[in-house]
Amino acid sequence: MKRISLALALTCALLSVSAYSEQATDLIAPEGATGFQRNAQVTGKEWMIATANPYASDAGAAILAKGGNAIDAMIAAQLVLGLTEPQSSGLGGGAFLVYWDSKEAALTTFDGRETAPAEVTPQLFQDDKGTPLSFYDAVVGGRSVGTPGTVKLMWHTHQRLGKLPWKDLFEPAIALARDGFTVSPRLAQLVQQDSERLQRWPATKAYFFPNGQPLKAGDTLKNPAYTDTLQQIAERGASAFYHGDIAKDIVKTVRSAEGNPGVLNTMDLATYQVKERPAVCAPYRQYEVCGMGPPSSGALTLGQILGMLSHFPMKELGPQKALSWHLIGDASRLAFADRGRYMADSDYVPMPTAGLLDKDYLSQRAGLLKSSQALQEVSAGLPPWSHAVNYGQDNALELPSTSHLVIVDKDRNVLSMTTTIENGFGSRLMVRGFLLNNELTDFSFSTHDNGMPIANRVEPGKRPRSSMAPTIVLKDDQPVLAIGSPGGSQIIGYVAKTLIAHLDWGLSLQQAIDLPNMNNRFGPFELEQGTSAEHWAPELEKLGFEVQIKPLNSGVQAIGLFRGQLNGAADPRREGKVVAR
Repeated sequence: MKRISLALALTCALLSVSAYSEQATDLIAPEGATGFQRNAQVTGKEWMIATANPYASDAGAAILAKGGNAIDAMIAAQLVLGLTEPQSSGLGGGAFLVYWDSKEAALTTFDGRETAPAEVTPQLFQDDKGTPLSFYDAVVGGRSVGTPGTVKLMWHTHQRLGKLPWKDLFEPAIALARDGFTVSPRLAQLVQQDSERLQRWPATKAYFFPNGQPLKAGDTLKNPAYTDTLQQIAERGASAFYHGDIAKDIVKTVRSAEGNPGVLNTMDLATYQVKERPAVCAPYRQYEVCGMGPPSSGALTLGQILGMLSHFPMKELGPQKALSWHLIGDASRLAFADRGRYMADSDYVPMPTAGLLDKDYLSQRAGLLKSSQALQEVSAGLPPWSHAVNYGQDNALELPSTSHLVIVDKDRNVLSMTTTIENGFGSRLMVRGFLLNNELTDFSFSTHDNGMPIANRVEPGKRPRSSMAPTIVLKDDQPVLAIGSPGGSQIIGYVAKTLIAHLDWGLSLQQAIDLPNMNNRFGPFELEQGTSAEHWAPELEKLGFEVQIKPLNSGVQAIGLFRGQLNGAADPRREGKVVAR
């Protein structure tokens, strides 16, 4: 990986770092790191958008400039992301959206997560002996494809909250798909890194390997099939995707994937529904940190981490003391232990949602952090809960190929959305110009652990647990920050680090995002390779932590609202861009 730029290195040198972690199944390479780009914080007065790709940011900004609102801009940006950043999100995936309605002064969330097909069985990801499949044996092909939710999410939120005509929102993406866009160095590098799997299926190979050669940075790439798909959805709405020829082609592609077919059927698509759910909010200092509840583990796990840390003077400790990272790391480990045991789609399994954020319970868990050494053992706690079910520990693997965007419009509606097809390039199956997700691999491959059922086991119609953490922070019942990141189960640590750095340590949003990444999910402290994070290794080892150094390529986008001004920042580890007026 390229070494960090000089300006960022100076920032990092001031702000030492720590952490990350690993399960037995977390040895799979994530969406590849592709270096750093220096970003400056952006200010605005009227509106602002930050996405992971310049084309998408420009598309959303054009809609905002025409008088569109946050929902309108999100749709335009998402349609472009699916074209210019196909490895991360698109029409074949799903998303979680957190939304502040300024007129109603109300916060809500929209669940556009993929669902398991009606024909799945508990043995979906097991061989004929009941042994869990290896990760890529499960991913590549039709077996891993869940019912996509992104198109229905865009349609549903536009029907409820959109302002401009639906068709107008498709114009930027249709023009780019028809006339072509310039392949970025990041996309070209990721295609090269995944070349073997991308060439298994003819349609995918033809798109990413024109004339048998991988796409190169600077190439102009056109997608006529995507153009046609977008035109149909623009004309007929979500029904064009979930019924008729597009739906039939999706199902045919999934079920005929040679060697690894799936079980998605047209009824799964026809009956898919977006669910509007109450936000899950957790107090932190003078703030309320709000996000997605189940089937996302994002808001609950983030809320637990912050709830434990609220018992410690993080502001006074600052970023240059090992104790700060010791506390963050072990608080994260404790929260992830609860996540692995209790968190799943609460429409299918009882969950102690309130108990996990119970003040007394988190105080008790915080008491475990007072040791001068790293915790030797970490296990799930016993949150207050009236239910008698005992769950086994999950072994699901969730990878970081996802995208995040944040928007504030002129009416001060605030939107934070994380969108994904799961692994880089999803299932690698391409249909009508877009890739299909491999989201079902976010379920546990095993159904039981020592005789106890696993909450996140696969079941028909169920939504796999996610770590996506689109977040809106409130103060005095008004939004002050919208934030989120890609990164699989690392998302939670990326967002926690940025919030602590900004809210406790007083860093600007850009400085907080630039701060080298630290995550500790399951024990080992992982330090971001090529940054000053590496300098913490000896001290963390003295505290009893195992240390691992590796690329940690977050993609945080954030917008702060302060006294009539908007402040926006994009992660230097990807291709993010902030546009404002």
